[in-house]
Amino acid sequence: MVHVYNCHPFASQRVVSAEQEPGLVCCGGGALFVVCAGGCRIEAYDVRRDECPLICRFSSAGVVRAIRHSGAGDYLVTIEEKNRATYLRAYTNWRYQAVEKTRVGVRLLGHFLSGSSLRGVPKEQMEIIEIPLFEPPLCMACCPLTGDLLVGCAKSLVVFSLKRQTLSEQLSILDFERVQILHIQGWSPSQVAFCAGYVALQSELEVLVIKITQQQNTPATGDHALLPDDIMTDTSLDEDAEMKKDGFSPLYEQDDFFMFPKHQEMLGSEAQDCGISFLLEWTGTETERPGDLSVDYVLYRRFAPDFFQGCSIEETHLHSLQLHPMFNSAEEDSIISKQCEPSCMFVFFSLPNTGYVYSLKDSVELVSTYQYPEKSHQAVLSDQFLYVITRNALQCFTVRCSAVAARVHDPYIDTTMKACPPVTMEVCALRIQLFIGLKTLCHDENHIVLLTAADVDNREDTERSARKNTSRKTSVCKSTESTDSGHGWNLYVITSVSTLQLYSEIVEYSKRYEQSSPLSQSCIHLLSEAHLLLRSALITQQDYESGERAQLQQAFQQSCAHLGDCFSRLEKDCHLALPYYKMSGLSVTEVIQRNAAKNSFSSEYGNGFLFYLKHSLYEETVEELSEDMANKVLEIFSAAEPAQLPHVVSSPSMVRVDPDGAMIHLKQLEVSGTSSITLSLCMASLALRKGDLHSYRLQMDRHAEMLQVYGFIEEPRLLLHGRGKAMMPTVLARHLRGAHEGLLVAAVVALHENSKIKLEEADLFLQELCKDAVEVQSCPQLLQDFWEALLVASSQESIIQELLFRLVSVYIDRITRKDHSGARPLKTAEDLINSCSHYGMLYPWVSILTPIPFNITHDQQDLHKLQSLLCGPTLEVSSICPLLEQLSDHDNTGLSVHVLCDTKLGQHERSLDKLLDRCPRAIIPYANHELQNEKLCLWWQKLFPELCRRMKKTGHDSTILFALKETLVVLGAELNPLEFLDLLPDEGTAHFFLPHLFECSQRNLLM
Repeated sequence: MVHVYNCHPFASQRVVSAEQEPGLVCCGGGALFVVCAGGCRIEAYDVRRDECPLICRFSSAGVVRAIRHSGAGDYLVTIEEKNRATYLRAYTNWRYQAVEKTRVGVRLLGHFLSGSSLRGVPKEQMEIIEIPLFEPPLCMACCPLTGDLLVGCAKSLVVFSLKRQTLSEQLSILDFERVQILHIQGWSPSQVAFCAGYVALQSELEVLVIKITQQQNTPATGDHALLPDDIMTDTSLDEDAEMKKDGFSPLYEQDDFFMFPKHQEMLGSEAQDCGISFLLEWTGTETERPGDLSVDYVLYRRFAPDFFQGCSIEETHLHSLQLHPMFNSAEEDSIISKQCEPSCMFVFFSLPNTGYVYSLKDSVELVSTYQYPEKSHQAVLSDQFLYVITRNALQCFTVRCSAVAARVHDPYIDTTMKACPPVTMEVCALRIQLFIGLKTLCHDENHIVLLTAADVDNREDTERSARKNTSRKTSVCKSTESTDSGHGWNLYVITSVSTLQLYSEIVEYSKRYEQSSPLSQSCIHLLSEAHLLLRSALITQQDYESGERAQLQQAFQQSCAHLGDCFSRLEKDCHLALPYYKMSGLSVTEVIQRNAAKNSFSSEYGNGFLFYLKHSLYEETVEELSEDMANKVLEIFSAAEPAQLPHVVSSPSMVRVDPDGAMIHLKQLEVSGTSSITLSLCMASLALRKGDLHSYRLQMDRHAEMLQVYGFIEEPRLLLHGRGKAMMPTVLARHLRGAHEGLLVAAVVALHENSKIKLEEADLFLQELCKDAVEVQSCPQLLQDFWEALLVASSQESIIQELLFRLVSVYIDRITRKDHSGARPLKTAEDLINSCSHYGMLYPWVSILTPIPFNITHDQQDLHKLQSLLCGPTLEVSSICPLLEQLSDHDNTGLSVHVLCDTKLGQHERSLDKLLDRCPRAIIPYANHELQNEKLCLWWQKLFPELCRRMKKTGHDSTILFALKETLVVLGAELNPLEFLDLLPDEGTAHFFLPHLFECSQRNLLM
């Protein structure tokens, strides 16, 4: 059952002073078009001005049977009848008739006036464009975005594109070009709708929606047709269509009875099985052909007569087919360019007792179903309302279009950030306004046009019957018939109230339900309707002034606050209080005050308010509560959820809370038996804020260090506040910085590994913590300790490589600057080698280059760690090559690092040259360790010849001589005698090499 309220969406009602009884009416572009009885004269009235003055009147070429107005192009299109023939005509520049311009041009589509009529000053005149068709037109529709025209015939749909033809520099006129023909098999439409490529067709009991889609361009062909040559030539193809048009199918034809098809609904691609086929033909120019065109089936709905709805079979038929687009504000400027596709598309159609709204974009789904109190005659869907006329009432229903559009425009809807009333929320009737003998309804902007026609003799009986059959919540129209209403008809223009005025009325209306029952569903329903009303006004591209849009935005935030208040007190959907309060722009303090005022006589708060307050305190908000408000929050949670007190006290919003009062609440929690590590850490933090070091130590000594790390994981805000680039250490973190750095580093590592903070956030936090330290120019030692500890714990490859690069950079920087700061690292090189697989044991030859002293200094620790990383298995040396430029190899410290890097990169020959030049005593340990396997040949290919050359050059260098002897030992073990003999120098002393040659020969004989 539809809720019926007694709001006032209509502001004023005017009577149009038409001289003759209207036959047909339509409106658009701020004008009302009246086809006078007889159908040969059209009058246009200005509905935007008071009294609706006449704009112009002109005669039609025939008797008008149907009329439509297109906002794009501002033209009229009619189906006319003359001499038993049916014509389709378009009337352009009709406004020129308002200034007594009697010139009227009549021409065929695509044919322009020429000759003397175009010479000189351009002639401003109305034009009647004759649009030829192969079949008589049955119905037509105009695209509201492009002005293109769709004409429905018995066997086809014809699409005409609206074009502006430039005839001269001073003159351009509107014209149409036939661009597409959709041949229909098995169906004949009685009504059509057209918008942004979507085509909706309607018969008596069936609705079909298709979309003409454009694919990639393909090479042009000589034939325009996209269908076989023999299409539509066999009349047997249309026999079923003709029989179906008459109301039956040959499959169900019987002698004595008639079978109705059953109800059926097909959504999306399933609709292609509806039995209605289309063949698409392109008739426009090849240069403007958009590419391959295809017909996509979107929706098919078939109804069967329902004898329980109070309608006869003859009365049961569909009416008011309509396609309704919605845009967001960003798309407004693109509409004129014909390039913009609406973000939402809806289709509406109605039976006498039920209306249906479907959403067509993305997924096709039923949005709303409307149950009318009595049989409807016509309906019109707008952004904010559905207007329905019955015999004696104008009904105004709410719609859910803005709820669908909001979820399309904003991905944060239905999250903790933003909310919107659900699409599935029941619709309601805001107003049922009584009239007498309603016949026609049309809508334009904020104007509704009604045509009434009643039998004068039976008017009293009609009014009595209407009052009897209408709900008690309906109201009689205040403006009665005009004094000259004896003719029995009237033409009304009803103006809608402004969005802000109607919003205010609905909010006041909801307060009646709130006073009787604060948790009334009707109250929430009305507030949700008011919210959607404002949301629709903000989403659509209406021409609001900046001040009015600001008022709408302010009212929207106010509606969010009202909905937040409602959901804060509810059990069901209480989580919605959070996003609505966020959208309201209210501060946490203001929300607390609103809820405290509503609970002034009770200490209990709603679940929704507690949910909001909890999340607001847990999030990193910038708002700091005052001392009084923070103490109020403690009282709220102490009564409602005492277990949350440690987390509440740790919130950055509670920094001004009274430490003594907070400690009392926490001790009461501890006494109740709820003891935890987080509670102890929270009490320790409060003790530090009070300056009570004794109580601090007592609380910290209650748990082991590892358990305290778990406590920080459970509540990270004990250490840090903020997110992103604003990371602020707490009092407890600053105390741990000087008293217990190991616990601090372990806690930060645990927070990172448990995804509580990111690596960049941890860096900012530690840098902020060390901002006042002595080490200003270099990386803080605490940050280096964190990186080393995280390298031990992390298993993410990307994090590991990032940490390795950072640590190598720090090590090289400190070695270069010979940093002798007093900060001691938490872990020595030996500790890291023993605990971390990324640090390797130093190679023997490295210790020769840089011996490790007993009392190692800090910069020597950094060198040892760097060498250990280079000796480890993980570091990608190629990534740190640019860092080596700042480290000189003139001393053994730099030499060891450069040789390690060259060796890791496979440049062993370069390493041998460096060691021979700078530290020959390390050459044999280096060769023994590095020249193995595939590098073994370097002993005789590189090392032996180089040693011989240097020996000859230097004379009797004991270091070189020792290295040469050791090299000969290796050569004697690895080579055969002939190979060994070939390597011996011609100028060498025989007795020096003979013992090694003899050893080589002996070993070869034993093998």
